Amino acid sequence: MEIKETIASTKYCDSLTAYSRRKTIPVKIGDVVIGGDNPIVVQSMTTKDTMDTEGSIEECIRMINSGCELIRITAPSIKEAENLRNIKEGLANKGYHVPLVADIHFTPNAAEIAARIVEKVRINPGNYADKKKFEEIEYTDESYQAELERIRERFLPLVEICKEYGTAMRIGTNHGSLSDRIMSRYGDTPLGMVESALEFLRICEEENYHDIVISMKSSNTQVMVQAYRLLVQKLDEGGFQPYPLHLGVTEAGDGEDGRVKSAVGIGTLLEDGLGDTVRVSLTEDPEFEAPVARALIDRYTQRPGHDAITAIEAYPLNPFEYEKRDSMEVFNFGGVNVPRVITDISRVENITEKELKNVGHFYLPELDKWKMNDVGCDFVYSGSNPISFMLPNGLKEIIDGAKWTALEDHHNKFPAFTLAELEVANELHKTLNFLKLKDTEVEQAIPLLKGREDLVIILHSDNKHNMPALRRAYITLINAGVQLPVVTEAGYKEQDADQTMLYAATDIGGLLIDGLGDGVMLGLEEKTSPDRAALMDTIKLHNSVSFGVLQAARTRMSKTEYISCPSCGRTLFDLQETTAMIRKRTDHLKGVKIGIMGCIVNGPGEMADADYGYVGSGKGKITLYKGKEVVKRSVPSEHAVDELINIIREDGQWIEPEAVE
Repeated sequence: MEIKETIASTKYCDSLTAYSRRKTIPVKIGDVVIGGDNPIVVQSMTTKDTMDTEGSIEECIRMINSGCELIRITAPSIKEAENLRNIKEGLANKGYHVPLVADIHFTPNAAEIAARIVEKVRINPGNYADKKKFEEIEYTDESYQAELERIRERFLPLVEICKEYGTAMRIGTNHGSLSDRIMSRYGDTPLGMVESALEFLRICEEENYHDIVISMKSSNTQVMVQAYRLLVQKLDEGGFQPYPLHLGVTEAGDGEDGRVKSAVGIGTLLEDGLGDTVRVSLTEDPEFEAPVARALIDRYTQRPGHDAITAIEAYPLNPFEYEKRDSMEVFNFGGVNVPRVITDISRVENITEKELKNVGHFYLPELDKWKMNDVGCDFVYSGSNPISFMLPNGLKEIIDGAKWTALEDHHNKFPAFTLAELEVANELHKTLNFLKLKDTEVEQAIPLLKGREDLVIILHSDNKHNMPALRRAYITLINAGVQLPVVTEAGYKEQDADQTMLYAATDIGGLLIDGLGDGVMLGLEEKTSPDRAALMDTIKLHNSVSFGVLQAARTRMSKTEYISCPSCGRTLFDLQETTAMIRKRTDHLKGVKIGIMGCIVNGPGEMADADYGYVGSGKGKITLYKGKEVVKRSVPSEHAVDELINIIREDGQWIEPEAVE
C-alpha cells in the first residue's frame, strides 16, 4: 500500500499546521457527552476489588474530587458485573452521579449484565470472543470469514442490549492483546490494531448502533500514535461515522517516567486535534491520574487563534510508520548517532564541579575523577558564562559565538551563533558549530545552510502551536534537501514540574515520533527566577526530562524501562510497592524493559514490548516471562524478584550494580 507523497494520501487530521479539533459524533454516557463540540472528558479507573463495594465507592469519590468525569470499573465475572449496581446506587445515595464504565475482558456474559446497569461498557476486541494462545494459524479467506461469523454471533447480544438500554460502548483495542487471527493476517502492527476494532465496528453499524467510542492503546508510543492516525484514515476511507476517540498509553508507569510517556503519546495526538476523552494510566493511586490528564487537555483551550503557520502542501513523511529523517553526521550528531541531549546552564554564573551533578556528571575529589550516570548529558550550553574548569571526556561545552571568539580554547568548546551572527562570522570551529534558528527564519536560512558540513541547527519556535510550527520548519528543511542535524529546543515560562514534563514530552516527543530530531534541548531563557538553587533544580529536571522524552519516544534507551499497569480490581498484588521494589533492584540495567502486570489480562500480551515480565497469576503467586514465553510459573511472591533477576542473569543481561564510592 502506497502511503506517502501528499496530504490527501496521509490525511488523519483537519490540518497539520492550524489547530482544529476533529469533528466527531456526540456519544451520550449518562449526563456526560463525549465528542461533538463538547470539551475533552477526563476519565480514570478504580483499583479496588469490585466486590469491595464500600472501598470502591470511597475510591470513586476521591477520583471525582480530583477531576474525574467518567469512572471505569473492572467486571471480570458475573458477580462483579452484578455488584456494579450496588456501587452505582451507593454513589447516588451520597450525591454522586458520575457515569460508570464496565471494563470487560474474556467474559461476554459479564458484559451483557453490566450493559443493563452502567452507562458504558468497554470491550477489548482481542479477547472478547477469542482466547489468545500465541499460536500462528494459517487462515484461508473462507476460514477467516467463518471466524468473523463466530465473532458476530458472540458479540450481537451485547449490541442488542446496549441499544435497548441506551448503553454506550468503547471498542478498545490493545496492542498487546491482538487475537491470534489478527496476528496471523496483519501481524503485530498498527494496521492489525485498527482492523481488530473495525471487525466489531462493522457489526455495530450493520445493526444501526452508533453510541461508540474507539481506542487504540499501546505501551509503545510510536505504535499507539500510528494506530490512532491510521484508524482515523480508515474510518474516513471506509465511510464509517466519525466516532469519538479515547486516548491513552497503556502501562505508562509511575512518577516522571509515567507522565512523560503518557504525554508523548497522548499529547502528540491532541496537537493534531485528535481525542475526545483521555485517561492517563499511572502506577499510582487513581486520584493522581485525573489532574495529569487535565493538565494535558487544558493546553488546547487557548490553542485556537495561534500565529499562522504556512500550510504544508506536500507531506514527505509517512505518519503511519516510523522513519528517521535523513541527516548527515556532524561531529557526533546526526547520521546513525542516537539523539544528543544538550542541557542549558546558561543562566548560572561560575558553575562548580559539584553542581554538574544536576546534569548527570559527578566529580569525585578524593579520587580526582569524574563519573557519569544514565542521564549524563552530552553537551552543556553555557551561553555567555563559560565553564572555568576542565570538563570530563564525556561532556562538551557550547558557548555563544561572541564569547567563544574571545576565548583561547577553540578546540574543546564549540560556538553557537544566531542567523545574523553566522552570516557575518569570520571565525568558526573547524568541525562543529551551532546555529540557533527560529522556525520563522528557516526559509531565509536555506541558502546559508546548503552545502555545509560543520553545522548543527538548534531549532526553536515561539508559536503557542509549538509542535506543528517546529514540524513545519523540519518539512521546509527536508523539501530544500538540507540534511544538517537538528536539535529541537523548547522553553517554558515559570510552571510546575508536571507541566514541564507534559509540555516538553508533547512538543519534542511528537516530533521524535515522526523521526524528526537529532537532539533535545530545554532552554532556560524564559525563566525569571534569579534564585540559584531554584535554577539548579530546573536544570536537573530539564536534563532528566530530556532523556525521558527520548526514551518514551523509543529513540534513545538510556535507562531501565518499566512497563507497569496502573492497577485495577483484577490486580493480585500491590503494584506500587512491587514496582518500587523491582525498580530498586534493577534500575541500573540500561535499556532493559521489564513488564510488571497485576494479572493475566494485562499479562504477556499487554507487555508486548517487554524483555522480561512479572505477572500476577494467583494470590501470592507470580508467573515470570522472557518476552512472551513463560519461564517459571507459580513462583511465591516473596521469592519472585530474586527469580526474575536469576532469569535476567541466565540470559546474559545482568550486570552488577556499581558500589557507591
